[in-house]
Amino acid sequence: MAKELKDLTKRSVNYSQWYNELVVKADLAEQSAVRGCMVIKPYGYAIWEKIQRQLDDMFKETGHVNAYFPLLIPKSFFSREADHVEGFAKECAVVTHYRLKNAEDGSGVVVDPTAKLEEELIIRPTSETIIWNTYKNWIQSYRDLPILCNQWANVMRWEMRTRLFLRTSEFLWQEGHTAHETKQEAEEEARKMLHVYSDFAEQFMAMPVVRGVKSASERFAGAIDTYTIEAMMQDGKALQSGTSHFLGQNFAKAFDVKFVNRENQMEYVWATSWGVSTRLMGALVMTHSDDNGLVLPPKLAPIQVVIVPIYKGDEQRAMLAEKVAPIVAKLKTMGVSVKYDDSDNKRPGFKFADYELKGVPVRLVLGARDLENGTIEVMRRDTLEKSTHALEGIEEYVGNLLNEIQENIYKKAVDFRAAHTYEANNYEEFKEKLDLGGFVLAHWDGTPETEAQIKEETKATIRCIPLEGDKTPGKCVLTGKPSECRVVFARSY
Repeated sequence: MAKELKDLTKRSVNYSQWYNELVVKADLAEQSAVRGCMVIKPYGYAIWEKIQRQLDDMFKETGHVNAYFPLLIPKSFFSREADHVEGFAKECAVVTHYRLKNAEDGSGVVVDPTAKLEEELIIRPTSETIIWNTYKNWIQSYRDLPILCNQWANVMRWEMRTRLFLRTSEFLWQEGHTAHETKQEAEEEARKMLHVYSDFAEQFMAMPVVRGVKSASERFAGAIDTYTIEAMMQDGKALQSGTSHFLGQNFAKAFDVKFVNRENQMEYVWATSWGVSTRLMGALVMTHSDDNGLVLPPKLAPIQVVIVPIYKGDEQRAMLAEKVAPIVAKLKTMGVSVKYDDSDNKRPGFKFADYELKGVPVRLVLGARDLENGTIEVMRRDTLEKSTHALEGIEEYVGNLLNEIQENIYKKAVDFRAAHTYEANNYEEFKEKLDLGGFVLAHWDGTPETEAQIKEETKATIRCIPLEGDKTPGKCVLTGKPSECRVVFARSY
């Protein structure tokens, strides 16, 4: 394990390589036999489960319910909403046959040419089409609205260049799909879910985000407006960490989903969709971790506290286990996930390095001499500081320390973002600030042509038009034309 840590590339040397190595070395995920797809390992999946459980609770608190819709979508469904099919056409995996057979020459199995589907099926890249085809059966009257459904699922988007968690061909996510009586209600839903995402990112992931709306060229395919939360990684690049879309009546019109309104007239339903994915795992790694390994916010850490005894012989081992048992029990009653590791097949130094690499927030170490003195050693992962504390009352101290760590790593991320957020008032200044890495707040004239030119020349995109903050008008950094407000530019993942 010491060698594993020594071999971990430093962030300052190659940030991208550091990330790739850390995801593998910390047992979060690995490449699979299928190109572009990943295996999420148990430790990584345990973090995803905590993300999933908390978000699911937050969705249900806002009135949403879970459902499940088919993985396979008829190809014809994608032809009904022109912008939607154009947005996803190049990423779709297509099922053309339904049967294999043994090759006549005995070389293995081949696709049975007689088993060709009458209509090809698309492995879902997203589920708007299959869901709105279903909603047509569920909605007749305003009394059937709203429908507030969420689905936890996997999706497939054929990617040419992949990176674990950040961009894979298959990934896990949730996708909310809601149907509403009025435009106002649907718009409020889209904004509400954006704030659910931002609250989760900041309160649980300890990751500060900018809430905003996408420019027209960056919108979700088929949306009227796309709301987004944008986070800054430690290399200064932006990561889109969640989106919520106001779909207007586009999908209702595409699938002829109408209802009798309160005036007894037929009207198309108003819609939203919103989602976050296992990309949040990548965000978690890149926002907080350091050259020693993962740094996990306590609220999402699978193991919040690990206790490592230092013993010689079975007698000391039993004595320490007896002393620690009530500490473990009390921590668990406090809702703290704790592991007591008295395994004898690994040296203490190996255990220390392993739990440090995996980002366990608090490590407690107890030896025979500590028992005599009534003390225990505490190490916090965020700062790597060690201290000695009385055994009595250690549970309350640890509970407070976990809260302190959660707040500290959030503050650290906020301070980092503040130090790497700049304003630019002309194009030369804009390019200079971009090269520093981070967010550049600059005026834009609102045209897709200017946006495209800036992207081509600098590789920076408009991450969002912020919902909060300075709305003072000005002049576009590129064209000098009037601008309503500053927008967030950054290079991104």
